Amino acid sequence: MTLSLKRILWVDDEIDLLKPHLLFLRDRGYYVDAITNGDDALVLLERHNYDLLLLDEQMPGRSGLEILDLVRKTNLGIRVIMVTKSEEDRTMKEAIGRRADDYLLKPVSPLQVLSAVTRILEGPSIRQEHVARDFAEQFSALSHRLQRAATERDFAELYIELTDWHVRLEHSNEGGLLGTVEALLVGLRKDFGSWIKSEYPQWMQGKMEGRPSLSVDVVEKHLIPLLGESSVMFVLLDCLRMDQWKVIAPLLVPYFEIQESYHYSILPTATPYCRNAIFSGGFPDDLPEHYRQGVGISGEKVGLNDFEDKLLKNHLEALCGQSIPVHYEKITSDENGGRVRARVRSALKEPRSVVVTVFNFVDMMTHGRSDSAILMEVARDEAALRSLTRSWFERSNAFSVMKDAAAAGHRILLTSDHGSIQCRNPTVIHAKKDASSSLRYKVGMDLRLDNPETTFLTKVGENLRLPPAPLGTSYAIALDDHYFVYPNRLREYQRRYRNSFLHGGISPEEMIVPVVELKSRT
Repeated sequence: MTLSLKRILWVDDEIDLLKPHLLFLRDRGYYVDAITNGDDALVLLERHNYDLLLLDEQMPGRSGLEILDLVRKTNLGIRVIMVTKSEEDRTMKEAIGRRADDYLLKPVSPLQVLSAVTRILEGPSIRQEHVARDFAEQFSALSHRLQRAATERDFAELYIELTDWHVRLEHSNEGGLLGTVEALLVGLRKDFGSWIKSEYPQWMQGKMEGRPSLSVDVVEKHLIPLLGESSVMFVLLDCLRMDQWKVIAPLLVPYFEIQESYHYSILPTATPYCRNAIFSGGFPDDLPEHYRQGVGISGEKVGLNDFEDKLLKNHLEALCGQSIPVHYEKITSDENGGRVRARVRSALKEPRSVVVTVFNFVDMMTHGRSDSAILMEVARDEAALRSLTRSWFERSNAFSVMKDAAAAGHRILLTSDHGSIQCRNPTVIHAKKDASSSLRYKVGMDLRLDNPETTFLTKVGENLRLPPAPLGTSYAIALDDHYFVYPNRLREYQRRYRNSFLHGGISPEEMIVPVVELKSRT
């Protein structure tokens, strides 16, 4: 197979003085055309498909910036390097503002030009080759670590590293190696599920040795150390997976110094349990009855997570020995973004306060995907879900209020209540009409499974620290990427929910979620 050469057009009124540079590029395998004015360059650009345009900024007739404007109107794909004698910042900003990809200041050496050309034309393939080589070198070590994983730290660090490889390889279009990472993740999920089945009941019964930081520990271990004279923002992005955090993190780097950690979500990995556990510092059976039942003080029915501000305020007071001002915002859409930002900015001015913002978009998108053919297609796999999450975050109120906090010099603690997993395998469960409706966990009388190996099944409520239930109640939590189906609705559930992103079960994707401290660069 013959490889096509990268084709370059160099436009400079003093092109004769640049023959050494042209020969240097041609010796390195580039096909280079040279022309002395912008008008002739426009003709050549119409006739040939060039990969790169080297453009002198100061030429008789049309200037380089004028040519750049004309090129960008008809050819958005070509890469452009502006070359100029001007040392003024204004010229450089003009070039970059008009979408030049790079900027060189004359006089330039052949090596400088080659470096810029290589960075632009070969950079992606060089990075792809480098990532592939790095993963190949790490594969044996990752496999060995997977076989030996036995502690919460082993599983968390291995999962986070595999997640990082998945993101990097997908970004580098290494489809073949992605399959290898996914195979390692399949093995990790299986071992993780067996380990959780063994360890989790012991944690609930008070075993602290080897217990990870759980939802109930987030405020004490991560938020309390940030409290000081200035206010602190506490951001919770509902249903944010570790890989989704990895793709939005680069957007925050210009504004914050980032310190990453993680916590394990409690079971079931569902919002009514996990979020209340974060804000209250207690397990579901610790909460007062009206919080558990979703009943207000005056007896009205309310949402199970409608007490988060009160739970956090009580939790902070118990930990600090004094009342801490709490401002709470739950944002389900970006319609009133300006008002939300104004309220948050005002709240951040109160000293020693905690400003809580809960954003539900990721969770709404994850749930809505099962009921929307469009969302199912747009977010068809993990990579697509990451891309959609980044697109939302970049234009979201969440990003806006965080940038406002950064500008004012505040610290932020960012976390999630749980993640989600793409479920591919149905598992049949037999349940009575009283059973809960979740697809990843069931609570009901006398639950039975066709394949018990797909599920953590217990009748001991203390194993999960859930609220008291009638005698004979069973608790079933799906492992790996399974989801529950009833035998009489098997085909319907397979058609509707296969490949859906669900939560409530036991998997690294649902249980190991980010906890991130963001320190303003201001």
